[in-house]
Amino acid sequence: MGRSAGAPRLPWVLNDPLANRGTAFTAAERDRLGLVGRLPDAVLTLDQQVRRAYEQLRRQPGALAAYIDLEQLHDRNEVLYYRLLTDHLTELLPIVYDPTVGEAIKTYSHEYRRPRGVFLSIDRPRDLRRSFEELELGADEVDLVVVTDAEQILGIGDWGVHGIQISVGKLAVYTAAAGIDPARCLPVVLDVGTDNETLLNDPLYLGVRHSRARGERYDAFVAAYLDTVSTLYPDALLHFEDFGAGNARRFLERYGERYRMFNDDLQGTGAITLAAVRSALKITGEPFREQRVVVFGAGTAGVGIADQLREAMVRDGLDGDEATRRIWLVDRPGLLLDDMDGLRDYQRGYARSEEEVANWVDWGASDGEGGEGGIDLLTTVRNVRPTILIGASTVPGAFTRQVVQEMAEHVERPVVFPLSNPTEKIEAMPADLLRWTDGKALTAAGIPVDPVEIDGVRHVIGQANNALVYPGVGLGVVVSRAERLTPGMLLAAADAVAGQVDAGGPGAPLLPQVENLRASSAAVAVAVVRAAVDEGVARAIPDDVVQAVQDAMWQPVYGEC
Repeated sequence: MGRSAGAPRLPWVLNDPLANRGTAFTAAERDRLGLVGRLPDAVLTLDQQVRRAYEQLRRQPGALAAYIDLEQLHDRNEVLYYRLLTDHLTELLPIVYDPTVGEAIKTYSHEYRRPRGVFLSIDRPRDLRRSFEELELGADEVDLVVVTDAEQILGIGDWGVHGIQISVGKLAVYTAAAGIDPARCLPVVLDVGTDNETLLNDPLYLGVRHSRARGERYDAFVAAYLDTVSTLYPDALLHFEDFGAGNARRFLERYGERYRMFNDDLQGTGAITLAAVRSALKITGEPFREQRVVVFGAGTAGVGIADQLREAMVRDGLDGDEATRRIWLVDRPGLLLDDMDGLRDYQRGYARSEEEVANWVDWGASDGEGGEGGIDLLTTVRNVRPTILIGASTVPGAFTRQVVQEMAEHVERPVVFPLSNPTEKIEAMPADLLRWTDGKALTAAGIPVDPVEIDGVRHVIGQANNALVYPGVGLGVVVSRAERLTPGMLLAAADAVAGQVDAGGPGAPLLPQVENLRASSAAVAVAVVRAAVDEGVARAIPDDVVQAVQDAMWQPVYGEC
């Protein structure tokens, strides 16, 4: 079948998003690349292209349409895409990532236009190595690989092969926030099936059409992935995203010392929470080792937070057991107890004994959140008298006025972080926390929140957004070529984030604003590189760490063609 005369084949350079610059090609470049007559006559600057792309984006009827518009630009011209994203990062971050990416994931098979990333099917494990080899990338040409099996995507659950979009979105933030070269990044999905009946019964679903593989077959596939990608790209950071709660921690514990791994759901969430706690303790003046912490929500995020806080207590002088005893985890069935049915391996270390709580007051006197037949959140707060209360539960309204005021009776400046998102799942709104405590609560949230005025003081609420941490962590690992990611490097990242705010003033935020994300990521990267050097895991030791980080940050500009 012949081609229509009205639809000539596009030259390769217009089909390669890394090389294409569209109407910015100069006359000389058009002549050399075979583009004469293939573009409108005008030659635009990158600034002009950004203006037009932004105007087009603003005309989209909603967030999902804006996401699709941006992805189409991403597929045409990566420099323009990242320049637009960088110039409007605060506005566009919720479009390219949470929450809009969640809606895009749900419609992926129906909105599919072209592939982006590497799709690895558990039904064809022998294709795993070939899938990477056919990319024709050398061992030193990949810095970062983001992989998901999509079992626990954001707050929306199991979405099978649609999870590739979470890997793509995560990498977009790495590049926009920390300047990691998009040409040196790979998004990957492990398509191991899905238990989502809607997908399995959708005739247009693009993934393998069977229930989610588990057990030995699944573990062998993940092991083969890690072996393959670490062999082919030995310097790459292997980022795990949105795996199921049990698998996320299990793989990190099993492979974290062997491979250069990072799990944002566990380590990133823990690090940004630690940063906010660090800022709060600068205000209270209390040492970390004396804190009493209640975490409501004992899933991946909640335990990841507990792990980071425990590590900080150990660094402040406690031994491991002492630090663990200062953290109480409450889930929907109640306070974690060691004789509970269904405890996951990663929860057991924080479970308390029956003897420890036998004499607690009011056990069973209330039936609040986190107490389905067990010790509820209010009872835990009443007996523990925590200095810090953290929510990672997705239980809306769980931090009731009674819970918060019970805490405030025993603590001068209660530290309360409702971190669940989106808004309809948050444990309490910061405005309520401040009103219930007469402005004394020190708070940050997992969602963007407008400032709150209490008694003439304007309280700016910091957002515990992992994007303040993981891009800089990734850049620091790339610059240092660290053998692995250590707890000390994560603590350094958290301290670097906390160090960017002066929380001492009335109503000051505990975390930096997302508007300064690129500078924040650079500061985090510098701290991570220095920690890697101090801990002896850096394979590259720059003479000037600050300059090395700046030199490593890719800029969205047109280079030589």
